[in-house]
Amino acid sequence: MFQGFMPLTIVLVMFLFGGIAGFVMHRSDFCLAGMFRDLFLFRSVAMLRVLLLLIVASMTLFELARLAGLLRVPFPLFGAPSLVNPLGGALFGIGMVLAGGCVVGTLYKMGAGSLPSLLAFLGLLAGSALYAEFHPWWARLSRSTTLTTQVTLPQMLGIPPALPVAITIVVAVCVFRRWFRLGLLSQPAFAEGYLQPWKAALWLALLGLGSVLLVGMPFGITTAYAKMGGFFESLLFPRHVASLTYFMAEPLQFTHPFFGFSLHGGAGQRLDGIVLVQLPVILGIMLGSAFSAVRLGEWKFYTKVPLKQCVWAMFGGIMMGLSARMAPACNVWHLMGGAPIFAGQSLLFIAGLFPGAWIGSRILVRYVI
Repeated sequence: MFQGFMPLTIVLVMFLFGGIAGFVMHRSDFCLAGMFRDLFLFRSVAMLRVLLLLIVASMTLFELARLAGLLRVPFPLFGAPSLVNPLGGALFGIGMVLAGGCVVGTLYKMGAGSLPSLLAFLGLLAGSALYAEFHPWWARLSRSTTLTTQVTLPQMLGIPPALPVAITIVVAVCVFRRWFRLGLLSQPAFAEGYLQPWKAALWLALLGLGSVLLVGMPFGITTAYAKMGGFFESLLFPRHVASLTYFMAEPLQFTHPFFGFSLHGGAGQRLDGIVLVQLPVILGIMLGSAFSAVRLGEWKFYTKVPLKQCVWAMFGGIMMGLSARMAPACNVWHLMGGAPIFAGQSLLFIAGLFPGAWIGSRILVRYVI
């Protein structure tokens, strides 16, 4: 897998995709956690409209590529829906609100100099590694609560994937036209270099398509968090980490239908497909955001942050790391990758995300702010 030019190509292109995503998210303050938090704190749905645009745009691009024979659905690493999916989504929703950003928002804010986001990032690594301690039990629970063997809603209903996509697009176009006409997709902008979030949503949809075409999967980075967390833990407890079954597994098993290369990997301490695909995206998002902040003259490492906020940010990061493994996967994976193909896991995860964000908002108001 690491021979020839293809691995280097994957690393460079995924790094580029991550860099563009980090730049775009910083310029538009495209915070997925904030979208859900603002719904409950301020009764604002402005950014949720933008999120819906991102999902529908991704859905349209994925389906056109599928009809053209350029990709296969469902994507690798998506499994059968289970009752652990909404539970993981709820815990993730709590964590992302307390951390002040999701797994990607943490990266672009950390790249711009945020101390709480750095602490949330460290919490993500710790929480991801902690999950390995009870993985066998949780995996059994997931299997015992599986709802169906089918992965996507069209598979469950026995209908062509294009049918629900077409219906969704027709309805969404009517809604989006009205929103554009009323200016509901645009945000008041006074800052230099500000990118309207709806434009950022279209950029992210294009980047998601690029990822699927290149490596067969949408954006996802939380297995790499587990890999990094396991690595640091192995420096202290090498024998213990080596004995954990979670770090032995290789859930990623994918052969590209056109390029012919294979991707295999998991959270274990080895060079594999996760290293090729996810680590460059993580680094790219941080550097892309840092580049944007430097260009605007805004980069600064903020250290004057209340201790209480720092503690809760790290705790939120730990919760996200744990729940992203329990769900499995994060909000970016499910919102930008699973929801557009009607993956059952993703629909259940999102259903849990809303009450989780509500609980997180209540905790935020009472104990943090």
